[in-house]
Formats: sequence, C-alpha cells, structure tokens
Amino acid sequence: MHKPRAGRAGAGSTRGTRTGAGVAAFLGAAALLATAVPAAHAAPQAQEPATDVVPGTGTATPALVDGLHESADAKAAPADAARSHLAAKESRYRIADPGRDLTPVQTLKQGADETVRLQQKHRGVEVLGGQYVVRMEKKDGKRVVTGTSGKYFTGLTTGTRATVAEDLAVRRAVSSVAARIGGATLGKKDVQPSEGAKTKAAAALSGKAGGLVVVPKGAGILTYRVTVRGTDTATGRPVLQDVYVDAHAGFPVLQYSLIKTMTAPKPAGEAAKPAAAPKAPAATTNPGTSGTGVKYSGEQVPLDIYFDETAKQYSLVDYARMATTSKNTLHTWDARAVDVNDASGRWPAGLKEFTNAAPDYSGDATAAGAVDAHWAAGQVYDYYKKVHGRDSLDGRGMTINSLVGVTYAGGPFVNAFWDGQKMVYGAGDEQYKTLSADLDVVGHEMTHGVVENTANLVYAGQSGALNEALADYFGNAIDVTASGAKMDDPDAGLIGEDLCRTTKPRECAFRDLNDGRTTAKDYLGVTFSTDNGGVHLNSTIFSGALWDIRQDLDPKDPFLADRLVYKALSTYMTPLDGYTEARNAVVAAAKDLGLSARQQNVVKRSFNAHGIVPGWENAIGVDSDRLFGKLNIAGTGTAAGGGWWATSKSNDDGSEAYSVYAGRVDGRGTPKLISPNDGRYHVYPATDGKTVVWAAFGTTSLDILSRPIAGGPIKTLYTSYTNVQNLHVENGTVVFESFDPFGGRHVGFLKPGDREPTWVDGGKYELGTGLPSLKNGRIAYAKLYPGETDYKIGTETYDLATGKTQLAQQLGEPQAIGQTGITGKNVFWLVDENPADQGQMAVRRSTLEGTGTADVSAESGPGALIPFDLTASDDAVTVNTLLPDTQYRNETLPKLWQLSADGTRRERLSCNRGEQLYPSAAGGRQVVWLDGTTGWTDLVTRERPAGTC
Repeated sequence: MHKPRAGRAGAGSTRGTRTGAGVAAFLGAAALLATAVPAAHAAPQAQEPATDVVPGTGTATPALVDGLHESADAKAAPADAARSHLAAKESRYRIADPGRDLTPVQTLKQGADETVRLQQKHRGVEVLGGQYVVRMEKKDGKRVVTGTSGKYFTGLTTGTRATVAEDLAVRRAVSSVAARIGGATLGKKDVQPSEGAKTKAAAALSGKAGGLVVVPKGAGILTYRVTVRGTDTATGRPVLQDVYVDAHAGFPVLQYSLIKTMTAPKPAGEAAKPAAAPKAPAATTNPGTSGTGVKYSGEQVPLDIYFDETAKQYSLVDYARMATTSKNTLHTWDARAVDVNDASGRWPAGLKEFTNAAPDYSGDATAAGAVDAHWAAGQVYDYYKKVHGRDSLDGRGMTINSLVGVTYAGGPFVNAFWDGQKMVYGAGDEQYKTLSADLDVVGHEMTHGVVENTANLVYAGQSGALNEALADYFGNAIDVTASGAKMDDPDAGLIGEDLCRTTKPRECAFRDLNDGRTTAKDYLGVTFSTDNGGVHLNSTIFSGALWDIRQDLDPKDPFLADRLVYKALSTYMTPLDGYTEARNAVVAAAKDLGLSARQQNVVKRSFNAHGIVPGWENAIGVDSDRLFGKLNIAGTGTAAGGGWWATSKSNDDGSEAYSVYAGRVDGRGTPKLISPNDGRYHVYPATDGKTVVWAAFGTTSLDILSRPIAGGPIKTLYTSYTNVQNLHVENGTVVFESFDPFGGRHVGFLKPGDREPTWVDGGKYELGTGLPSLKNGRIAYAKLYPGETDYKIGTETYDLATGKTQLAQQLGEPQAIGQTGITGKNVFWLVDENPADQGQMAVRRSTLEGTGTADVSAESGPGALIPFDLTASDDAVTVNTLLPDTQYRNETLPKLWQLSADGTRRERLSCNRGEQLYPSAAGGRQVVWLDGTTGWTDLVTRERPAGTC
C-alpha cells in the first residue's frame, strides 16, 4: 500500500441510465478515458404492471427487472431453474438459448434466497463482463423468480475464428506492456551490452494466452486475452497486466493491471497474483487456544491462536472461527524478510507463521504489525459472518492468509493489496506504521476478496472505482463500528488515519469518504495507465454516496445500510457496472429489502447529491476548442504540422478498428479520412501539412503507410515485424522508432524512394536511440553509447543532407533522457540526473550546433516538474507533466505547461481536469492534444496558455 508519490504517470424513471453508460463505463476508459460509449436504447417490452424493467443499453435484454413473483422449477438445480426461466420469458429477456449461451458461474444461497450468476458465451466464446443474474426464492417446496439484472449483449455478431496467430498476439501484448512501462525515457538501465543481457531483457516480461474473449463493443471484438507478467527492468517492480489483442488485426485494444491495491501505486509498481499458497492443514484434534496481543495502539486484545504440541510454541493460526463450517483457518505470516516482488505472483519460499513461546504477543509481534493483522482479520471475518451470514471471503470458508511486513528492494513499502488469494501488508516507513495497523485497511483488502467472489467488478475504469469504493465503504464501516466512532465525527470517514506516526490523522489518511466529491466537479477522466483508469482517483464519489446513506438511513441501525449495500453487491451488481448501474442496484436492493418510502428517498437523495444521476457524463465541460470528438481510441497519439492535425478515430461505440483522419488546426473544413477502412488498426499518425504517415497493424506485420492530404494513392513505405512508433514526416522523409526483439530501441528514417530504413545508430545492439523529433532536415534523438568505463547517454542530432551527427553539450551525468523536440533554432529534451527523486526531470535546451546548453526548467528546487512528453515550436516548448505530491488528485495528473524557450515564462496551457496527453506543437504557441476531461477522447486545441488555473 504505497501512499503514492506522484510518478509517470427509486423505482421506475429514477433508474433510467444514460445511453452507453454500462459496458462503456469500463471499456471506454481504454480510450483516453471514454467513460461512455453510445448505443441505441432497446425499447422496453410490455410487462406485468407489478414488474419494474430498466432497459439495457445497446442490447434488447433489460439491465434490471424486479418486482417479479413468477414460478420456477423447484426440483431443478438453481442454475437450471434460472436458465429455464429466461428461456420461458424470451419475449422479455431476448436471450435465444440460455442453456447454450449462459454458463453457471456461482449460486449464492442465503436463507430462502438464491442468486444465480450466469456467464454469457457468444458462439462458445466468453464475453468480457457479460454476466446475467437471476434472483429466486425457494421455500415450502416452491421456487419463484423475484428479479434479474446484469449485462447480456444481444447485438454481438462477430465471428469467432481468429486470423492472427496466437504467438503473434502474445508478442504484441508483451511489446505493448513494455512500451507502456518504459517508453517515456531512454536510460542507462536500458543498456543491453551482451548476449546474456539480451536474453535476460527478453525474459523480463512474458505473456501467456488465456484463450479467446469477445470484448462487447458494438458487434463485438474477438480478442486473445494475454496475461503479461514479469519485472519492470527500470524499477525492479513486478508487472501483471491483462492485454486484449484483436484476433483479426493484432492490435492491443484493451490493457490494464490486475492487482487491487489500497492506494494507487507508482507506475509499474503493480503486484501480481500469487501462484499457490500452502494448503490448509489437515483437521486437528487441537483446534486452538486463546491468547492475547498488544496492538500498535497499545490496546490489549484477545487472539485465537494455536499451540503446537510438538514444537511447544504458539502460532498466529486461528482454527476456532471456522471450526463449525470448514476445515480452513486464519493465518498470519511473517514476511518481513520478503520483497514485494516475491510476494506478488507467488508464495514466498520459507514463509512461516508468527510464533511465540507464550500465548501473549507483544514486542516484536506488535512492532511487525502481526497482532493487528491477526486480530483485524478475525474482526472482518466476524463482521461478514454475523451481519451478512457470509463464511469467509468466498462465502465457502476459504483460508484467510495475511502476509505482514513486506518491503520493497529492502526499503519501505507503504501499500497493501489483495492478490486473489491473500492479503499483503507493507512494513511502512518513517511516516506510516505497518499497513496492518488500521482495521479499515484490513477490512478494505479483505473486502476486495468479497467483491471478487460476488460481482467481481473489473478492476479498471468506473467498475474498478466501484470496486475500490465498496472496499473502502465496508472497511470503514467495520472500523467505525469497532471503535464506536460517531458518523458525524469529522474524521469518521478517513481511511488509514490510524497509520500516522508523526502527523495528524487527516494529514496522512489515504482517503476521506466524507470529502463531498461529485461527478460534476471531481470526476477525472484518465487512461488505464494512470491508476487503472482512476480506480482510486474516482472512488470516493461513489463511496461518499454510500457514506451519506449510512449516516442518514437509520442512525439507530447502521447495519441496515451495510445490509443494503451488501445485497446490492452480492445479488444485483455485475462485472462491468458503472456508477449509474450501481446506483440502480442499490435503489432496487432497498425496495427488495422492504425499506420505507422515506428510506428509499434517502438512498436516492444521497446519490443525487454526489451527481450520480442518469446522464451525468454529459455535464462535464472543457475550456479548450474541440477539433474532433468522441474518438474512442487508446494510446495512439496525435500530430500537428503545416497547419494540419492528424489523429486516429474509431466509431461511436468503439468497436471498429481505428482509422486515421486529418484536419485543419484552425477548425475550418471537415476532417478527411486518410487511411483505408480495411480492418487493420491505423495508428501513430504524423503530418507536415502535405502528407500523413502512420503505422498499420495487420495479421502478420506492421506497415508504415503514407498518403498526401490532398488525396492520392496510399503507399507502403516499410514493413516491420517488430513494433514501431513515434513517427514524424517532413518533405517526404519519415522518421520513426523501432523496438528490437531484445528490448533495444533504434531510430531510423526513410527518404523518398528508400526501400529499407537507415538507422542513425547503425542498428547496433550495443547502442540505443529513441524518442526522435524532426525539423528542417535534422533529426534529434536520445542516444545510449559506451564511454570509457560505463555507458553514457546524451542527445544527438543527425543532418539528413550530410549524415553528420552532433552530440549536444552535456551537463552533469544524465541517467535518462526523455522526449526530444527540435525547432529551427534549438534542440529541447528532458533529462534525469537524479533517479532517486520523485521523478522530476529538467527541460534542457541547446543550439543546433550543440552549444549554449542550459536548463529551461530545473530538475530540482521550487517548481520542478515531472515531465514525460515534450513538443516544441520556435516560440515555445510545451511539456506534458505532473506535479510532485503525496496524493493522486487532479493537479498531479498529466497536464500541459508551456514555457518560453529561455525559461522566463511558464504557464498552464489548459485548465481542463483529468488527463491531457500527446501534445503536438502546431506553430506559434498553439498546441493540439488528446483530452479525457469529458469522459470521451477528444482532440482539442488552444492557441495560447490558459493562465492561472
């Protein structure tokens, strides 16, 4: 649980939902964050008067049906009875063959209630997030259906035969992850000086195909789901991401991290799912004993522990809690000698439970956080058992494992996570205690396990923010109840406030559920590479509404709100739900539980107060001029030159392969379609106002294509079998960056008529070049090269007319170089001389001859930036940057700042919230970029800075 230091980066009509909210709330975030993908509302079918039906979006199947009391087969298994009901009511559900197209996932039984979850298959292939829920009641030998909810996509028509080879899909998935975690800089850690190092670099990330999956956009996109795992060679941190690669074109259309952390980690700091934990011990005749422990706070608490007769010692193993329901146990493991990398994706070797010669734990066990972790895990288990009748996290008595005290590279690890099987708690640092020392943190992580075993909300975009919101809500509810805090206490809504060593609770708490955030003021549109699409950034908008419900619903019975939210989670929500669907689920659950009209109004009013209302996405505006809207693209960049812009665009529901368009930067005229609509993904465009060049991802290779803006034939300039990006064009010469199979990077160019590229570094493995820019016949780029005793890195220019290179004058000893920019007067680049800081880099400038090197913006001191992209004109240099901070919030997201060439002026280019990415100088002080503020990916521009925001 690393507290993030900023780094790279009622019934009826009130339940209506905005067209396209649903699946788009998650999937659209893969565009820059398209939080909504439009689709036509299906007309609701006529129903019995008592039945309340909420139509689905882009589907004929309703998103929610309640108020039912329809007979079902009492003798059949619950899943069979559920599917028979859906088949018998085809006119309502429009599911042609539930027996064929819906497979059982889970049946949850609570008293007479039965909740059946069914996974959609399209022609036998799993549909991502396609899950439908049937709620039934069985008693006195009879069974009735009481309602349904979820997402079944009736508009899917895509074929299910892949035309891209699986191994190619794996390679492109790995390449995509590598580019995401390491593409912003070229640094000394990227050196591959030997064959052994090349092999190691190639093995740093590996991919494994998990079969075909239909991504439910429009008619559906057939993809390979590839899980990429390994290590980020630059940071040493573990990587675990799911990448969905189009099985007909080979382009990664969706990509996100899988780990569920307490706070947003630094980029590439994700932990991975474990391999296998020890099996639960066999049943014992000594089910345990009682002991005590001293918590971090000094409070003495009772502990359920185990006495090993053979070893004559006590261990933090709890057999008592689950003794009546299962053979499983609650363990607390000593992981103080374990690096987070070894606790992520595997069970660390040699791990042992905390032990003691006496049944009373204090001292070392207190300082390590073991007492808090063991006690708190028991409290969370008891809460779910007593309040919700749930036996452990999976509802079936699963073993609860807590690993306490992990570190990162021998230093502090200030984070905690649930990895699908266990909780892992960092050791803390000088500001934070060990992360297990706050009950709401433990409750948060364990609730991730509950969510995973109920609605299984996908951990990205809005559904991921809901996942975090629910974990926060229940973690806080458990903590507030245990401490006896009043809901009107100003600090009652804080998460992690008990971890503070030296500061006041509010100063170091991770989040505040009572922060009053709303969709209209505070929702932040970000990419999946930032906080998995805002899962932490946007969570308190929804958890704040739940907090208000808990405070206002029934102060004498706070568990009423808890039971309401749990019922919505366990019996209504499905994996791709967004804010609007989740609101509908809670409102429907309130009716189902028999809440009074007044109480139901409290629920609705709470959501309204936080802006969680139908159509909320439409209320977000920007202060820039939109050139081209609703692009529905992901990570494909944009470009400007010669008075024109170029970018990629999908269709309105994001289901089509991307096409390249071009238009005028002054907004006049109609954008022109440049690329063919041939099923390939056309991406990374560049233009000089005369020609557009771009990369086209195909079934076997990647082509660099070009076409005149005025019209004419499309030419294939070069065919590559590795990834290329960072394209530029000027007077027919094309510059690009290629990635070799060993992770090396090389800048090449194609002059008119060239069949093969010329590499500025000769394509040698012992060298590396990247991050090019092009102007007036000169290329600027970052270069790794061997020095007398070590590799060095610098910025170099290449004269296309003469082949002469010029190394820019170096200041200090750069460890990494970021994006370059070249103009008619200067070369600009980003430089990192102190990798131990929070990611700050200098913006550096030299003349074209490599003289007069100076910093436009310093790497350290007041106002130092954390830039990761750069574009320049003769009048200004614009950087994509973050600001150093201890929390993820709007101002620490990627913003655009413009500096004069001499550094005397620095202004914010736009006051838009959310992320602004891929800036491209259009001349003078005008810049175009991709903006995620509205929840769509829009191409926007400003001709001058916005001033003070």
